[in-house]
Amino acid sequence: MQYSFNLFLIVMASIAAMVFITLFFVTAGYGKFATKKWGPAINNKIGWLLMEAPVFVVMTILWLKSDRAFEPALLVMFAIFQLHYFQRSFIFPFLLKGNGRMPLSIILMGVLFNTLNGLMQGGWLFYISPENRYPASWLASWQFIAGAMVFVAGFIINIHSDSIIRNLRKPGDTKHYLPEGGVYNYVTSANYFGEILEWAGFALLTWSWSGVVFLWWTIANLVPRANTIYKRYKQEFRNEMEGKNLKRVIPFIY
Repeated sequence: MQYSFNLFLIVMASIAAMVFITLFFVTAGYGKFATKKWGPAINNKIGWLLMEAPVFVVMTILWLKSDRAFEPALLVMFAIFQLHYFQRSFIFPFLLKGNGRMPLSIILMGVLFNTLNGLMQGGWLFYISPENRYPASWLASWQFIAGAMVFVAGFIINIHSDSIIRNLRKPGDTKHYLPEGGVYNYVTSANYFGEILEWAGFALLTWSWSGVVFLWWTIANLVPRANTIYKRYKQEFRNEMEGKNLKRVIPFIY
């Protein structure tokens, strides 16, 4: 089983590399870049729910079926992971404003990845990791403490940045605005920076290759899109961005 799981991680990491390169040339058609060429679309609130919920469900099933479900360290790491996806699946979609639409093709790709990621993270934590890998004392390890701090920082940045985006316009206003405040004072995709931090923290607190592969997937998806958003803002808000030295997604770096 360990060999098969390692092969699974290698395949997932390799696909992420291809996605990373591709998304610098192909813009995923959702959100502000939605186009009809991506096929039939549905309400984006339902789309986000359908796309994100599978990983929450898969992780829950793997946890419930595990003989190690209530080991303290595993339970805490499981709760940390589920915290993000509960918010992303069942809260975030219904905070969205407007009547945006999301292509079914994007939703199906998201469902596939999130299902596989649930198997990857839950598989490692509850079935593949050695039984003595995460004793209760792991919660006092430097890896867990540092990782949890990074995760919480990213979670707060992500939620705060999403709130800024949602509240850029007042009801009835159709004008576009450059996001400001919080980490948006440093990058044009602060919400993505927060999410990257979350999964960097998770990779650290689990000290696992499965966590690293998920972090790599997060980077592969979000960094190219942050680049596309940056270029869009450069065209749309040329005067406002002058002299601000805004980066794309990582403050002071990129």
